[in-house]
Amino acid sequence: MTARAIVELEAGPRTPQDVEAFFKGREFPIVEGKEISFVYRGGAEAVHLKHWVFGLPSSQSLTRIDGTEVWHLTLALPANSRVEYKLEVVREGNGQWMRDPLNPNAAHDPFGANSVAHGLGYAVPPWIHHDPAAKPGKLDEITFDSKTFGRRGLGVYVPARFSRKRRYPLLVVHDGHDYLRYASLGNILDNLMHRLEVADAIVVLTSSPDRLLEYADHERHARFIVEDLVPFVERVFPVEARPQSRCLMGASFGAVASLSTAIRYPGVFGRLLLQSGSFAFTDIGDRNHRGPLFDPVVAFMNRFRADPTPISERVFVSCGMYESLIYENRSLVPLLLSTGMDVRYVEARDGHNWENWRDRLREGLSWLMPGPFLHVYE
Repeated sequence: MTARAIVELEAGPRTPQDVEAFFKGREFPIVEGKEISFVYRGGAEAVHLKHWVFGLPSSQSLTRIDGTEVWHLTLALPANSRVEYKLEVVREGNGQWMRDPLNPNAAHDPFGANSVAHGLGYAVPPWIHHDPAAKPGKLDEITFDSKTFGRRGLGVYVPARFSRKRRYPLLVVHDGHDYLRYASLGNILDNLMHRLEVADAIVVLTSSPDRLLEYADHERHARFIVEDLVPFVERVFPVEARPQSRCLMGASFGAVASLSTAIRYPGVFGRLLLQSGSFAFTDIGDRNHRGPLFDPVVAFMNRFRADPTPISERVFVSCGMYESLIYENRSLVPLLLSTGMDVRYVEARDGHNWENWRDRLREGLSWLMPGPFLHVYE
């Protein structure tokens, strides 16, 4: 099926005036029920849709309407979906990837930006935007000397209602500065703490100069987090030094680092938030199809799968249904549950990206670190 407006344009006439009328005042891509039509306007030899929905061809061709420079492609898009994509426009045999010029919606990540298509029913969460009523917390950049890695930098978020007379839970965020840049973490913390949905907390943003090595079940990384970073923060800030008040989180390889650290030091972090973890494993052999970067992760996950043990009290796991990692994340959940840990698992019709992780933060943080408002209902 093709969008009604495109069918009408194909039926003709296709004069310049008709083409202009087709584009005037219309939003793109065109969403009609459970279908979405991508449209490109311009001279080209070919136009291809490039997307990251696992299980579908990653490149699909748009069709040109004869006598025009209008190209289109209609696909099924389940309700509440969110899809990132680009267009490849081919001219003189060369393909150029670009954001959709007709679509103002964009998502940013460390590699640039993608266009975003919203399916019927999806809405950008209002709590990611700055709330004028919410007094912002204070964010500082500090350095400290660790025994494990030497001097390291940290971002530290202190809540707006901070007082030295109180004790606070501690949230440690792998790739924390990327969470700030691409997942609106600063606004989310301000808003949810202001609304008492999430407890006022000290939030530490950590990163690594070699994350793919350090986050892949690296013993030194776990030691850095538990033996260097946490004691340093506990010396400098009034945090509650108990497992129930410590939460460790991350996405992708950052989720692997969080789980690995918790396994190496069971009982230190009473709360874990794992998003789209790269939890590669094998049932036969020791090599995974994802390549050598994942070999340490495979070895780590195979060991844990063979002997799962309780390492925390509460674990929140989220993943996108359109990710290639959905199988691994679904497989992890019953394993965690089998140990007696309290586990909450959430899927979304989204991919492996920062805005998917952003959209799950309210549910994850408010369950792991509930504020006074939500404590009433527990």
